[in-house]
Amino acid sequence: MGRLDQWFETRTREIARGTSRRGFLASASALMMGAAAVPLLPVARVSAAMPTDGDATSCDYWRYCAIDGFLCGCCGGSPSSCPPGTVVSAVTWVGTCRNPNDNKDYIISYNDCCGRSSCGRCACQRDEGDMPLYRSDAANDINWCAGSTADIVYNCSTAVIMGVSTGE
Repeated sequence: MGRLDQWFETRTREIARGTSRRGFLASASALMMGAAAVPLLPVARVSAAMPTDGDATSCDYWRYCAIDGFLCGCCGGSPSSCPPGTVVSAVTWVGTCRNPNDNKDYIISYNDCCGRSSCGRCACQRDEGDMPLYRSDAANDINWCAGSTADIVYNCSTAVIMGVSTGE
C-alpha cells in the first residue's frame, strides 16, 4: 500500500506545481459556461415516428384529410394541442390519412378544443372517409364539445397522430 500512496502523492504534487488556483477556476468556469450553452444549440427535435412535414396552417396538410372545423394551428395552438384557455373534448372522431412523404397511412384522432368563443380562422372541411351520423365515431359534423366537461362552445380542431395504420 505504501507504493500506491507514494505514486499518488508524486502525481498530485506534479499537478499542483504545474497549475494554479486561478487557472483551475478559469478552466472550471469555462467548462460550466460551455455546458450551460449546450441546450441552446440547434438540434433536430422531430421524431421519425411522428412526421410533421407540410404547412400545418393549410387545409391541404396531409393529416387534415378528414377534418371539419377551424385549425388549432391558426388559433394559438398546434396540430396536436389546444390553444391556451381551451380544453380538449373527451370524445373524438378518427380518420386514416396517407402521408405523401413516406406513403404510410396514419391513424389520426381529431379532437375539438372547447371552452372559448369560436376561433373563426383557417376554416377547413375535408370529408375523406366521413361517415353518416349513424356512425358518429367517424362523422366530422358533430360538435364534439357537447360531450366535454368544459363549456360546449367549439373553438378549433386538432389532428393528433395516434400511430401507423397496419391496414388490417
